[in-house]
Amino acid sequence: MKSSAWRYLWTAPDLRRKLLLTLGILIIYRLAAHVPVPGVRYDVLRGILNAGGAQGAFLGLLDMLSGGTVSRFSVLAMGVYPYITAQIILQILVPIIPSWKARMEDDPREGQKWMERWTYILSIPMAALQAIGQISLFSAFAGGRPVLRHYGWSGADLLPTLTVILAMTAGTMFAIWLGELISEYGLRNQGLSLIIFAGIVARLPANFGRLLADEAHRWAYLSIAIVVTVATIFLIVYVQQGRRNVPVMYPGRRMGTRMSMPVKGTFPLMVNLAGMIPLIFAQSLLALPGIIAGALKNSATPWVHSIATTFYNAFAPTSGWYWLSYFIMVVLFTFFYTDVLFMQQDYGKQLQRSGAKIPGVPPGEKTQRYLMSVLRRITLPGALFLGFVAVLPYLLTLLVPGLATAGRSGLLLVSSAGLLIVVGVVRDIFFFIDAELRLHGYTDTLLVR
Repeated sequence: MKSSAWRYLWTAPDLRRKLLLTLGILIIYRLAAHVPVPGVRYDVLRGILNAGGAQGAFLGLLDMLSGGTVSRFSVLAMGVYPYITAQIILQILVPIIPSWKARMEDDPREGQKWMERWTYILSIPMAALQAIGQISLFSAFAGGRPVLRHYGWSGADLLPTLTVILAMTAGTMFAIWLGELISEYGLRNQGLSLIIFAGIVARLPANFGRLLADEAHRWAYLSIAIVVTVATIFLIVYVQQGRRNVPVMYPGRRMGTRMSMPVKGTFPLMVNLAGMIPLIFAQSLLALPGIIAGALKNSATPWVHSIATTFYNAFAPTSGWYWLSYFIMVVLFTFFYTDVLFMQQDYGKQLQRSGAKIPGVPPGEKTQRYLMSVLRRITLPGALFLGFVAVLPYLLTLLVPGLATAGRSGLLLVSSAGLLIVVGVVRDIFFFIDAELRLHGYTDTLLVR
């Protein structure tokens, strides 16, 4: 049965079509990722990427989220990050604005459609603003040297500037559109995650190359890298699968003139509801002091130079203070983002509408508060786990000091946030395949256990 189930992946026309369509769209995305923005000065770009420090860490995050396109400054240099930013902004604002919250509560299905529509709309100005910010940030990192040959808001530079911003905005919307095509016609609800996933996986050969650069220790580094990566993946899967099942009594159903007995069920609460978003939040904010200090450390004023240099060294990715701050911020952001997501759903009211209740807990708002208290307790191990994954590259450099040289910042073949994305996407793909096989009668697929 197992072998026939695997064979069904390619013999079933509908499932084969979905898989091939997904693969074809990802190939199109990777080809488009090599289309450069007009007028890029690659000598300046290479200098920025090789500079290291807080700037290098921040650009590494942007490069990961864009699928490796920032290092090429392609038209897809922002990837789907503006869409993610727009989605996070709306998720935070919905519980705060009463009219938006009422819209989501009155009709959750229509509210979700409204949320998706405005996420797309907000993605356009966010993409344009982030394109301007990214170009300006690159120029600031390069000490004022423009990363584009023609960039300015007056004279002959105005038209080339608008062309670049429109090209980058269009590239972002193109990437979002490709992701939506995958979600609709390929692997459902996996489009945007697969777009980021494809960029992360495409960089694996280069990461292997950096580990193998040291001829004296290449096999030792590679062996440790594989062991550490496999162990981290196992830990991520174990924690991501963690659930706290809260007992729930669902009302009985009427069958003719008889009423069935209430049904016992469970309401699952995830140990890590926030995913990898806290790592992105923390790393983005943590990069700001180092970026500002890097711009001010060359000041001619002695006290400004001294303070800026202190901050620049403290928030460099090689500093212990940087990684301690990173760990604390990841833990705090995990609690914050989990609360935002859970408040937006208002499961207490949803359970009350369906007639379900938790034994011993009054329905409605008190049920929501009870679920929130349980979720906060189980979020603690999830938050500590995310913090550990975030600082794992630094811990490995302490154990193996040679990794801090020659561009090898850690033994993870994929960055912390990237590894969470990769594991999550692969896990969801297996669930999708397992569901498709079971839908066609293969009950013993052995794909997901």
